[in-house]
Amino acid sequence: MADTDNERRPSGELEASVLAALWAAGAPQTAAQIRTSIPQPLARTTVATLLARLYEKGAIDRSPAGRGFAYHPVEDAHGLTARRMHRELDQDADRGLVLARFVEGLNSQDEAELRRLLEDDTL
Repeated sequence: MADTDNERRPSGELEASVLAALWAAGAPQTAAQIRTSIPQPLARTTVATLLARLYEKGAIDRSPAGRGFAYHPVEDAHGLTARRMHRELDQDADRGLVLARFVEGLNSQDEAELRRLLEDDTL
């Protein structure tokens, strides 16, 4: 099954498919196992590239398995989203202004949830 370059998909979509397969598996998976469990028909090299990118980003980890590696997610989907939010926040020198603009954009339900979380003593 070759990856068709004529019908390029955004790498974010493919990375999301790989992560979804890893989360669904609930156990470390090899590249071959991941390749068979994602909906897109991708070349082996494409899956290997996606795994390498996710590993470099810190979204997944790996351990030796046979002649290759078995991969597993570092966090669940919510943790990964939070990590991306932190990465975006870290890219601006004025964290206070970024946070203020973020809060300004919240709807009333999200703002109430944020207030609740900030007042929660168990966090």
